[in-house]
Amino acid sequence: MSSTTTTTTSPTTNSTAINSNSKNGSNQDPGSYFIDVARQYSSPIGGETELEPKELNTLNSSGGFLVVSTDKLSVKYPSVNLHGHDVGVIQADKPVPDKRLVYYFEIFVKNAGAKGQIAIGFTSQGFKMRRQPGWEANSCGYHGDDGNLYSGHGKGEAFGPTFTTNDTVGAGINYASQEFFFTKNGAVVGGVYKEIKGPLFPTVAVHSQNEEIEVNFGQREFAFDLKEYERQEAMKQKSTVDKISLPPNISYGLVRSYLLHYGYEETLNAFDVASKSTIPPICIAQENGSGEQDTAYALTHRKTLRQLIRNGEIDTALSNLRDWYPQIMQDEKSAACFLLHSQKFIELVRDCVALLAYEQPQKCSAGYLLEDSQREIVADAVNAMILLTDPNVKDSQSCLRSHLERLLRQLTVCCLERRSFNGDQGEVFHLHRVL
Repeated sequence: MSSTTTTTTSPTTNSTAINSNSKNGSNQDPGSYFIDVARQYSSPIGGETELEPKELNTLNSSGGFLVVSTDKLSVKYPSVNLHGHDVGVIQADKPVPDKRLVYYFEIFVKNAGAKGQIAIGFTSQGFKMRRQPGWEANSCGYHGDDGNLYSGHGKGEAFGPTFTTNDTVGAGINYASQEFFFTKNGAVVGGVYKEIKGPLFPTVAVHSQNEEIEVNFGQREFAFDLKEYERQEAMKQKSTVDKISLPPNISYGLVRSYLLHYGYEETLNAFDVASKSTIPPICIAQENGSGEQDTAYALTHRKTLRQLIRNGEIDTALSNLRDWYPQIMQDEKSAACFLLHSQKFIELVRDCVALLAYEQPQKCSAGYLLEDSQREIVADAVNAMILLTDPNVKDSQSCLRSHLERLLRQLTVCCLERRSFNGDQGEVFHLHRVL
């Protein structure tokens, strides 16, 4: 309707640290790095819950031209409009959540009224509440009387079919493609590039006598299969990634350097056997002049200590460390000593106190400390401290992370940068979710 015509198995450190903040930079002290990792794990990243629209906002509407039901999910245009500005328009109570792949809502047309001048779309917070969505800047709307799409001005463009009584119409935002999309009776009508930045509100409008609609913000099942749509969008992204060719020796080299870095000696040996048995055998070249003897430093010791810590045998690990690497243990206030003694206390809690205080210790507020991943953090710290004793180490930061983890950190930065180009809207990338 025109405005002019109407009148895992990997250490927890790996996923947690990759999402850490800027203070985990290239010059961070190796000891404090793992203290930060342990601290971050106490408040896992990605657990935030976004507020979602639940009802219509009766405080921000063209109140004189529509009647809102008591549940704030239905609107009706009761009178005859006299001119183009007599629009009954109303926004949702909250802006659309923007940390996801897709947002979507629907309306059901109970009565198309005299002219069927019903619209659905999205508008900004400062939108004029006597105008149809799409008539003004920073808004977009699909209109039922002409099937046109309006994107920020009064002239619509041919878009889809009209809609009327008993039709279900939906509006969504695909953050991956940066598009608005609209549906009718469970099928996608089409999409348009989302030029609007900043918070947007689901918005509906009625504009002729007896028009009445119900809004569904997800309180009941949608006519449109949203889960299947999200699955298809995710598959599109995966398909794009799968088309990228990666030589086997590069991927094998990354995995092998990871196993070496963390002291997984037995897995490393099995991996080497498997690599040689492929047809043709995979040859992993050493690059940049870095010999394998550097990353293989103290491999057996590091494997033994990791196994002890993972088994909760902290006293034995401490004893071995004092015998093998007294330089690490000479400072009782060092990060390695702090983490080991803290883990020793945690093991005591695991065995005794928690059993008395909690029926299900791992579900209490400090339950994360009892998980195997907490032991992995300590094992990673000890592993890094041993690597630092290697006289051939030129860069202490190389002891903190394997080549694979550095690549994953770069991936995370790239994903964050891409999201920033979209106005910080779209699915938030958390590596541990992907893994």
